Amino acid sequence: MLQSFKASLPANQLASRDMSEGKAQTERIAADDPLAALRGGGGYATILVVLGAAGAVVLSLIASASATPLLISLLATMAMLGVFFLFGIAAGHIRIGERLPEGDLLKAIADAEAGGLMIVPARGGPPLYANRAISALLGRSNTGALGTFEDAFNGIAEAAPALYRLSRAAAAGEAHAEVLARPGPAAAARRCLRISVKPFSSPSTARDPGPLAIWSVEDVTDEREAEARKSAGVEQRLALYDTMPLGLVSVDADGFVTHANRTFADSIGLAPEAIGDRALRLRDLVSNDGAAVLMGVARGGGEPIVIDLDVVREDGRLVPMRLSCRAAESGGGIVIGCFDRQLEAAATADSSGDLRLSRFFQSAPFGVATVAADGTISNANAAFARMILDGTRTAALPALEALTRDCEASTRIAVEQGLDEVLGGRGNVAPIEISVGSGAAEFTRRVYMSPLAGATGASEAAVLYVLDATEQKRLEARFAQSNKMEAVGTLAGGIAHDFNNMLTAIIGYSDFLLLTTKPGDPAHKDLMGIKAAANRAAGLVSKLLAFSRQQTLQNEVIQLGEMVSEISPLLKRSIGVKIELKVQTERDLWTVRTDKTQIDRVIVNLVVNARDAMPDGGTLTIRTRNVTERECQKMDHFGLAVGEYVLVEVEDTGCGMSPETMNKIFEPFFTTKGVGKGTGLGLATVYGIVKQSGGFIFTESEIGKGTKFRVFLPRHAPDPDEEAQIVQRLSRKEVRHAPDLTGSARVLLVEDEDGVRTFAVRALRSRGFEVLEASNGAEALDILAEHKGRLDIVVSDVVMPEMDGPTLLKELRKSHPDLKFVFMSGYPNDAFRAGLDQNESFGFLPKPFSLTELVSKVKDELAD
Repeated sequence: MLQSFKASLPANQLASRDMSEGKAQTERIAADDPLAALRGGGGYATILVVLGAAGAVVLSLIASASATPLLISLLATMAMLGVFFLFGIAAGHIRIGERLPEGDLLKAIADAEAGGLMIVPARGGPPLYANRAISALLGRSNTGALGTFEDAFNGIAEAAPALYRLSRAAAAGEAHAEVLARPGPAAAARRCLRISVKPFSSPSTARDPGPLAIWSVEDVTDEREAEARKSAGVEQRLALYDTMPLGLVSVDADGFVTHANRTFADSIGLAPEAIGDRALRLRDLVSNDGAAVLMGVARGGGEPIVIDLDVVREDGRLVPMRLSCRAAESGGGIVIGCFDRQLEAAATADSSGDLRLSRFFQSAPFGVATVAADGTISNANAAFARMILDGTRTAALPALEALTRDCEASTRIAVEQGLDEVLGGRGNVAPIEISVGSGAAEFTRRVYMSPLAGATGASEAAVLYVLDATEQKRLEARFAQSNKMEAVGTLAGGIAHDFNNMLTAIIGYSDFLLLTTKPGDPAHKDLMGIKAAANRAAGLVSKLLAFSRQQTLQNEVIQLGEMVSEISPLLKRSIGVKIELKVQTERDLWTVRTDKTQIDRVIVNLVVNARDAMPDGGTLTIRTRNVTERECQKMDHFGLAVGEYVLVEVEDTGCGMSPETMNKIFEPFFTTKGVGKGTGLGLATVYGIVKQSGGFIFTESEIGKGTKFRVFLPRHAPDPDEEAQIVQRLSRKEVRHAPDLTGSARVLLVEDEDGVRTFAVRALRSRGFEVLEASNGAEALDILAEHKGRLDIVVSDVVMPEMDGPTLLKELRKSHPDLKFVFMSGYPNDAFRAGLDQNESFGFLPKPFSLTELVSKVKDELAD
């Protein structure tokens, strides 16, 4: 209506002060213009009456004898009147059927409205229009000027800021509303008025007053009184809700308590601010099993349950309560009614025993359920509902169906036979293990069944006890796997040691033969093939030793971030152009103490496996970061000792692995690759190196999404002396590095394997050394005594008959404390270091070795 009002008001009418001025103007126009009466709604009816009378006169004249001359005169007169009538319409003096002007009509409607209406310039100025209601509210002065809102609400404190906000909104061309209370003649006459303002554009006329604002006033007293009555009713109901003798709790779908009445809050000692704003969870009030059962009501179709649970008070004490739970009408939550069972026990002395039994039953950490004579579950505690019923408590559910859901046929038969036995009153039923799922999602329950002797009624014929054996089965599987890996590793280590002795002789004699042949000789190529095959065999033996954790580690303090950056170019070349390599290294990475070469092998092996898992390309990410002790405690990795670690992650977006494959990936000779494409020792080697370095390795994988290997290496914080030794050792390596492999020192070589001893003696003598040889430790002592200790260095095997290498070193130290000593062995130096003095200094040469490696090691030790 206001938009039509805007379009229909001429500029001179916007200046009118009220409807009386418009009415007087209309009367003046009617006096000046006699035809103005025809412009009203009654002009059209008058014309019809006159035309009807004229028609009757014409018909009567036609019927008379003298009709012809008179008819001609009449027709001429009517023609003349018709011409004047047409001129009158054209000049605008005659208007047929015109209604009341729209502006006058809308003004009349506005005046009839109970609410006030006023149009003013948006940026201030006198009103352009005000209806009667607002004129009555604001009043007029003796000169006819309209009053102001400030005067009308004078003396009301909240009126001034409210009117200021309204004025600011009007000036900014925004809509705004305020509600003010205006006192009347009596307290009962107090009225509430809603004053609103909104922008209003003036009509496009020559006298455009600019942006306008419509101020409206509406009496909302009745509406506010109705709201007050409704609010009072709500407060009354809330007061009744808070003072009920039953505790009430509302829980949302996420398990957070959204509301609780005062009865419940007082019963458990909760402060009001602890409830609401998702500050309290249902699991904070009851056990995890109890919470699972209660939340299961919302998931299980909304069937209400009644259960006795202990509720945790604010001070940590437990309160036995009977909880009646039903699903909320919307939102997926639950509503719980709580009754303190201690009050019931105090009122009835006989119920105290039932209360204790109920608390024992519901608070048991294992599942307990009674079975009726017809085979249905008659009662179950919260733990049983969680482990067997998936958190729901379905009444009268057959025990056989509950225990064997998703189980194999053999398990179902065993459970059925067990139930038949106990329901028939026969005991001594062997426990039954129920396993469901596979891989990480597999869980195992151990069920014990027993008849209830002397039970009264058909509702309790047998009792079921259920233990969660999932973790125990996982521990057993891991223990069996660990034993198998240990046995295989021991076997592999023993074989590898014997192979190292043979390979040392093969590689050594190949070196001698190559020295006596020229590259053009026919035998030279064959000798190179023999040596290459021996080296490949040595590599395979090295992998077996790595798996069995019996390889020799040249431990040093390294920074994994720098090491990964160094080998990144090599890794990029090995994975190809289809795979994107991302390296993410955390700053200030801690150091670790391990064999740099072996850790290089770990990362390369993991990268190669990731490459093979992405034949069509993908993303390979290598991350290194620190893992604090607190973070380690939160990790869900079985067997990970709590401590500080440096973590290396190798993640791919390849095909992933099944749980069955993941259980075997670290076994030696297990491979998913085709025949001839892998030895099956890559990940076994990785596992052994990580374990020998004191670390841990874990795998996460999912079919179609990729695999992530996580290697945890313990943090090493070197002391100042160790750092100085590291720097000194590195500097000495640079100094003693020389191409000259000749020497003249006297060497005692002790080795029980004839082939290895013969090769080593010949190799040293070919380079100018004087060599004495012995087959065991006792013989070496005799030779030492025979030459009166005139030796420069002793090179000895570790495992020998009669007297081994460590025992020989102890005996030598008694008479020759400064004599240089080098162990050569296929076992790691850590295997025999434990039997020596902690400060004992000796060199170590791992088998198999070549002629050059043997001579270089002897010269290096003599140079120290």
